[in-house]
Amino acid sequence: MSSAEISPRTDQVGRAIILTLITIGVFGIQDAVSKLLVQTYSPFLITMMRYWGFAIFALIIVARQAPLRQALRSRAPGWQILRGVLLIADIWFFALALQSVPLGELQAIVIVYPLLVTLFAIPILGETVGVFRFAAVGAGFLGALVIMRPGGIPLDWGVAYALASATIYALYIVITRKVGQLDSAATSLTYVAVIGLLLSSCVGVFFWEPMSWGDFALVVVIMATTCAGHGLMVYALSMAPASVLQPFNYFSLPWAIFLSVVFFGHWIDLVSLFGAVIIVAAGLVVMWRERKRKVVVVKQEAVPGHE
Repeated sequence: MSSAEISPRTDQVGRAIILTLITIGVFGIQDAVSKLLVQTYSPFLITMMRYWGFAIFALIIVARQAPLRQALRSRAPGWQILRGVLLIADIWFFALALQSVPLGELQAIVIVYPLLVTLFAIPILGETVGVFRFAAVGAGFLGALVIMRPGGIPLDWGVAYALASATIYALYIVITRKVGQLDSAATSLTYVAVIGLLLSSCVGVFFWEPMSWGDFALVVVIMATTCAGHGLMVYALSMAPASVLQPFNYFSLPWAIFLSVVFFGHWIDLVSLFGAVIIVAAGLVVMWRERKRKVVVVKQEAVPGHE
């Protein structure tokens, strides 16, 4: 194998990083528009429509690689079904949190998920975690407590939903690593698309209500940003490894803070911002230690939300 096959060309990596940053921008807009809509409509209805856009995109991608029946053949169907259930549950909780938690603070809370991945990987994947990474995880949780301190954001159900979203997404990531050693990316993508589509539709249909043309246009924006964001992500991952691009996902935090100001006129307070910085620093330390230990980061299929 040549060195060119081992390491992507520098210009390719640079383009992949730019695409990742654009992807973060697109998904941030999606979250802001979703937050606008869940103030009026049920989060379950908005999630259903959001997932329709993702499922269409995912199944088109899969159809270009393999027939649907073949893509559904899994060596770990139980784990794949669990992944699908976890992902839609994560998006439901995230949408519920959007109703009351400001965008900046919400993003600051959910980005603790890489730290939770480190903990869940111990029993599920059998990974060992040293004192250094445990300390980083502890520091990250301390940062989350700073954000949720008395006098900070209201400690209501929205915060609980945000924590549930981060926890469930971390479980989803760990299980994705597990099945990534058994099934193809097309199979994994098919399962989350089909299961999420079925569950979101079965629940969302009970919350159906008429929309104004303006609000329906916002739903179209959500669907469009879902497809565009995942398309950009897939393209970026084709040019650089996920382990190289993953740290840049933390740019979602300043972008969420900016969108919170522009769309809702809300500024994150300095103490909460300090807590968010602690979480980001802890997450980057965990990633650095994983790369030093050469922990395999399975290339994930594109999924809606948290990208």
